[in-house]
Amino acid sequence: MSRRFLPYLTNLGLLIAAMVLSLAIGSVFIAPENLWQVLRSWLTHSLMPAGLETFAFIITDIRLPRTVLVLLTGAALGGSGTAYQGLFRNPLADPYLIGVASGGGLGAVLAMSIRWPYTFWGMMAVPLSAFLFAMLTVLLVYTLARVGRSVPTTNLILAGVAFSAFATALTSYLIISSEGEVRRALNWLMGGSSQSSWLTVLAILPYLVIGLGFLLFNGHALNLLQFGDDQAQQLGLPVMRTKTLVLVAASLATAAAVSFSGIIGFIGLIVPHVMRLWWGADYRRLLPLSMLAGGSFLILADILARIVMRPQELPVGIVTALAGAPFFLWVLRRAKNQGYW
Repeated sequence: MSRRFLPYLTNLGLLIAAMVLSLAIGSVFIAPENLWQVLRSWLTHSLMPAGLETFAFIITDIRLPRTVLVLLTGAALGGSGTAYQGLFRNPLADPYLIGVASGGGLGAVLAMSIRWPYTFWGMMAVPLSAFLFAMLTVLLVYTLARVGRSVPTTNLILAGVAFSAFATALTSYLIISSEGEVRRALNWLMGGSSQSSWLTVLAILPYLVIGLGFLLFNGHALNLLQFGDDQAQQLGLPVMRTKTLVLVAASLATAAAVSFSGIIGFIGLIVPHVMRLWWGADYRRLLPLSMLAGGSFLILADILARIVMRPQELPVGIVTALAGAPFFLWVLRRAKNQGYW
């Protein structure tokens, strides 16, 4: 029984450790004992100890919402990347590489340029717009890459890269031509959590609960899809309906992730591969583990982005790209040797 829960306990422990580091490390270092006192008082609504009021503001109003937003973003990218790889049966399928993140980002910036009010319902419109554009991107890239009943890896990546360039160009145009919202859009484009707040967390949470929740309940279906569509159909799986619903759920999670955190690449590529190497390829276990590990990975990348050029802050997308590009080349070579195309 303990061995069965070991992967979950290990990844949960890493996630908690990463969150503690994220709350403690910054321009002002907060000692563990002070961090514990502030969090305990905040969670229990008790009187804040004297002398810790400044720390309390830094933790509860700045670092905690940022950490939670980064966690949710990493979990969304890790889970959706796992789902895309299982859905396309392709080790290189990733929200960033196949253009879904860029398409969702275009939708997010378009919603920002319309000047939605900075309220809960106004913020909710941003991930909704990102989701619609992410879905259009998936359908377009999949259609362009498809050859007969198969989707070759090379075609998928080329179509994704081409559309990403197109979406990025349109996004840049919207940012340049916008006025009052240009700062908000530029902060988004840099990647990371510059728009982090509890309102932002609440705005993306419903989308992530629906998208990632549905993916978690379809681990067995993704296992069956690895045998091929015909075999999965013979085993009783409604293939087309399942593929459509998984595609929608993964795109919803991706769109929510990029809405306020920008285009952060390679999380959906690195994390599923590492989890698959460590804990096996069963999607019933791989999906939740990738969500936990995605949150941990992005939090650690965010910490590194904060301290590497202190007092300036490096966009977290640069950190993930520096780690992800070599990893992508390794996966590309490994996939070619194993005959994926």
